[in-house]
Amino acid sequence: MANPELPAPDGLVLRPFRGVRFAVGDLAEVISPPYDLISEVGARELLDAHPNNVVRLILPGSDRHRYAEARETLRTWLSSGVLVADESPAVYVYEQAGPGILQRGLIGDVGLAGPEEQIILPHEDVMPGPVADRLALMRTTEANLEPIFLLYDGDGGPTTRLVDEIAASRTPLAEATTDDRVRHRLWAITAPEELALLNEDLRPRRALIADGHHRYATYLALQREHHAAEATAGATAPGRPPIPGARDFGLALLVDSTAYPPNLKAIHRVIPGLPLGEALSRAGEAWRIREYGSLGEGLSALAAAAEPAYLLSAGGTAHLLTDPNRERLERAMPADRSARWRALNTSILAEFLLPEIWGMPDEERSVRVVHHDAEAAVRLARDSGGTAVLMNPLEVDDVLAVASHRERVPRKSTSFGPKPRTGLVLRMFDLD
Repeated sequence: MANPELPAPDGLVLRPFRGVRFAVGDLAEVISPPYDLISEVGARELLDAHPNNVVRLILPGSDRHRYAEARETLRTWLSSGVLVADESPAVYVYEQAGPGILQRGLIGDVGLAGPEEQIILPHEDVMPGPVADRLALMRTTEANLEPIFLLYDGDGGPTTRLVDEIAASRTPLAEATTDDRVRHRLWAITAPEELALLNEDLRPRRALIADGHHRYATYLALQREHHAAEATAGATAPGRPPIPGARDFGLALLVDSTAYPPNLKAIHRVIPGLPLGEALSRAGEAWRIREYGSLGEGLSALAAAAEPAYLLSAGGTAHLLTDPNRERLERAMPADRSARWRALNTSILAEFLLPEIWGMPDEERSVRVVHHDAEAAVRLARDSGGTAVLMNPLEVDDVLAVASHRERVPRKSTSFGPKPRTGLVLRMFDLD
């Protein structure tokens, strides 16, 4: 059941808010990828390109934990005019267009709902470290600095038709073309009748968290903290639900996956403490292994292989694991999970290959992740004397089925794209 002490939205709600946006010459110089895709080197390059890049807010300080520094920077930029708040609350249309990419959606305040309400569906577990980090940042800055990414099945309905009409016929508020040749454009929806139309259409629908599980968990934690403080201070009447406020909503990009199907990419693993020879020796006890002369050949074989399949490499040759021992595999997989969950390659990695074959859990300290880039994963494995474990991406239908079954895929199983660019529009609690 839902927590009776917290307000719950009546369906999927996207509320307008007063967006805070950069007022600089070239917007492309001050926006960035999502925080968890930026390396230390990448952060320095973004700041070298422009001292007011949003990375200074989302990854503050060289140790990334200078939350008060982010708060002071945010206040300075607001007072100096680097950042400016829009006059009217709006839901924003956001378009990403480039080589092989066209995605349109809505950025707004999404009404927070716990998983038990089946309005916003998580599909991935979260780790306490990133949640604590984002919680400290949001609590200190009193802001949502980047949107989470939600998908919903809109069936190309009234909301999507409105989004497409706006993108085709109205002048954008902001526009930027990033180094990857993707053009980012933003429009504001402020007309009451248009806001009413989209919320009437969205209310009966459900949304899947495509990217931003840790930030959504942070939204819920902030909501609980706020209402607990209100109750302690006597700000809410006993027995009455609190009136929804700023912390009952969170910044989100909402995309109709029917009109704009997402691109789902793999997240690879690197095990620094496991040399390739040892990984292959142990895997040979339960898997069929085929060797390929190059990474490219191995990746082609991986893409064509029946699941579960994994490609191991540390540079040079690549080794494809297929056809696991079914008896050992079945013993390792949790009996209380659905068949769909047990068949996921990330589930088999987390429950069988890593703990049963290699004797280690799938956790941050022993297993590192690399988004999308197989060559980067292999370089990291080679440099660390370890093994890269390369995988095929999951299928979108499998992720949706698992989430609808109220299950979570293992950590870092999915990478949906194209991800929203950070810094196009920010949300301040005191303006909401």
